[in-house]
Amino acid sequence: MKVLFISANTEQISMPVIPIGLGCVAAATQKAGHEIRFIDLMFEDNPENRVRQVIAEFQPECIGITVRNIDNQNIESPRFFLDKVRGIVAACHSNSDIPIVLGGAGYSIFPESALEYLNADIGIKGEGESIFLELLSQLEKKQSINNIPGLYIRGYSFKPQKTVSKNLDAFPLPGPKLLSTSLTKNQDIWIPVQTRRGCPFMCSYCSTPSIEGTNLRKRSPENVTNYLKEWADAGFSNFYFVDNTFNLPPTYAKDLCDEILKKELNIKWRCIIYSKFIDTDLVQLMAKSGCRQISLGFESGSEQVLKNLNKRFSREDIRTVSNMFADYGIERTGFLLLGGPGETRETVEESLEFADSLKLDFLKVTIGIRIYPDTKLSEIAKEQGIIKQEDNLLFPTFYLSPELDREWLSKRVEDFKLSRPNVLT
Repeated sequence: MKVLFISANTEQISMPVIPIGLGCVAAATQKAGHEIRFIDLMFEDNPENRVRQVIAEFQPECIGITVRNIDNQNIESPRFFLDKVRGIVAACHSNSDIPIVLGGAGYSIFPESALEYLNADIGIKGEGESIFLELLSQLEKKQSINNIPGLYIRGYSFKPQKTVSKNLDAFPLPGPKLLSTSLTKNQDIWIPVQTRRGCPFMCSYCSTPSIEGTNLRKRSPENVTNYLKEWADAGFSNFYFVDNTFNLPPTYAKDLCDEILKKELNIKWRCIIYSKFIDTDLVQLMAKSGCRQISLGFESGSEQVLKNLNKRFSREDIRTVSNMFADYGIERTGFLLLGGPGETRETVEESLEFADSLKLDFLKVTIGIRIYPDTKLSEIAKEQGIIKQEDNLLFPTFYLSPELDREWLSKRVEDFKLSRPNVLT
């Protein structure tokens, strides 16, 4: 079949993002023998016209659209992104009557409500590499698609179970040639690399278990480093490991660093660190293999709030981990989420003082927490009357502790930021 893949994301919140998830599905589709076309709308002046043009030229038999973000997760100035995506879907409908299939991290959180809102035909919750290929097979054979696992069909009441693959090495990774349209205008490019899927920690606010599941699944270090080498040979040297927890499990992280060193890859990379399960050997290996920046999402400096967020680490763990990376000259960006369950003025002050004491290179401070379905935070919000039982939460909805005044919190954070050029909001 002829399949058109569209990355509908045009938001450059912190930097332009390469659509790695859609690229993975496109690579698997191409490997299976289908003819594909891949377009990234990030830098398009008129995305809808571009979509119409490509459809007219390529004449696809199926269209896959990725939905990465639903909104900007900002309580102070919320922005809803799906109206632009709905315009892309409408442009597809206006030029053809072929199936339009949604996927991506944002879509997977809201599989029914997003499908309805965007007026698409089909949606895939979770990993699309195998589900999408099964869908294409059934469409080619003109057979029913109603019982494909992980598939949502607009107007059909069947709610499928999410499926995940244990063997990530079975899925190809998208190389420079496939993602070339995402690279043309992106000068300071960091190539995203996903080595693992799933997270077992169940932080109270996090949507990752809904998207990827709770079982941690890994690509082999050899597979990952071969991919890094492919990009390095094409002239790229900056990489971003987008795994939620690069250091989980520590043995895998060490093996990956060893493989980078073994292949003598002259690269720089950054990653996300969980504030536990770190030792000096791992930090040293990370530094030697090219790690230059880490994101440290500790979220709070209050022991009680950390417990309420279901974090498995303490203030002392955070400090120890932060200091280890500082000792090896690795740039540290910390993240605070203020306003979670149990947050008070006292715990806010405790968190700000604690974060200040870490002497981070950068500190990102966020007020309020976006509420996602099927999380502990959504249950707490319902119990406290912040949201209703029937709320689908598709539109930006935030949790802010009833014990806090939002105006006070906003002013306190602004005052904190004034004399600290490293603080971002």
